[in-house]
Amino acid sequence: MALPRWNRAVVKVGSNLIAPEGGRLSTRHLLGIARLIAGLREGGREVVLVSSGAVAAGRALLGGHEGRAIPAKQALAALGQPRMFEAWARLFDGPSAQVLLAYDDLRNRRRFVNAKNTLRELLRLGVLPIVNENDSVAVDELRVGDNDNLAAHVAVLVDADLLLILSDVDALYEADPRRHPGAGRIARVEAIDEAVMALAGGAGSAVGTGGMRTKLEAAAKAAARGIATVVARGSCPMALEALARGECPGTLFAATASRVSAKRHWMHHALGCEGRLRIDAGAVRALRERGASLLPAGVREVQGSFRAGDAVEVLAEGEERPFAKGIAQYDASDLRRIAGRPSTEFPALLGYEGPETAIHRDDLVLL
Repeated sequence: MALPRWNRAVVKVGSNLIAPEGGRLSTRHLLGIARLIAGLREGGREVVLVSSGAVAAGRALLGGHEGRAIPAKQALAALGQPRMFEAWARLFDGPSAQVLLAYDDLRNRRRFVNAKNTLRELLRLGVLPIVNENDSVAVDELRVGDNDNLAAHVAVLVDADLLLILSDVDALYEADPRRHPGAGRIARVEAIDEAVMALAGGAGSAVGTGGMRTKLEAAAKAAARGIATVVARGSCPMALEALARGECPGTLFAATASRVSAKRHWMHHALGCEGRLRIDAGAVRALRERGASLLPAGVREVQGSFRAGDAVEVLAEGEERPFAKGIAQYDASDLRRIAGRPSTEFPALLGYEGPETAIHRDDLVLL
């Protein structure tokens, strides 16, 4: 079965592939996955890597120390995170960047936009972002908890087309294949309902925090935002070769809406507007006809006291009905300073190097 067409993917790799059988960090499975990612990027695709393994790496460095309390796990994560990143970075010829996200980075609009801008710029520069949860400071009440769900959040964050979850399981089955060897593989799931969730078992790894249930949770989050998900075995060379050919060797979880319609619905109904921008005729044409970003140079009036990350309505000069809605890249006060000005003047006017756009085209929908 062919994969859906995609240009940007989030690839999640589980701890069991990085530290097999609960042991030390190993390139046994990482080499093949790195080869897959490198080939996809050479083909013009964009990839964000979400990698588990920091706690496992820290535990291995201390000779298998088992810390169950939160401070012990935080210490193990702090110790192992540099080793985990280094293990990946040395497998790629180009530059890689370490990005640590906390739960607040995903639920706070301002931090969400800042994280999104960072990842967007890294991709533009041809850098491979390697993402993990910031486990060294996270506590149970304020953490995502597992990297399957973190990967789904990152897929939404970067407007990915595809979420690829690689682990020690090769697909979703009609029953647990470890207990029922004859269980059939489910090649495609159209919707994740209660019957599908009932097929999920517990965690199957000695070092991971997730099992099939967290993979289904992640796939459901992605599907609701128009992102398809594939679950496949990352330790199987034939599976990796199939993915490189654009084929699905595991289970494909279909998106329940298109990316555009899902984001449009989210921005229409989930985001309350905190202000308004009036823009000139040239900027109106650029947004309507070319799908361009809104530049501060085209802004003629800023209304409201919004902050960066808040939603704003966009109106043409002389009109009272908004024709677009988007997420502001600047606080209202700063946008007033640079409205109608070219980007070369931003540092002098603001005292810092700000984004070139008032609203990025990925964060704007026409009404």
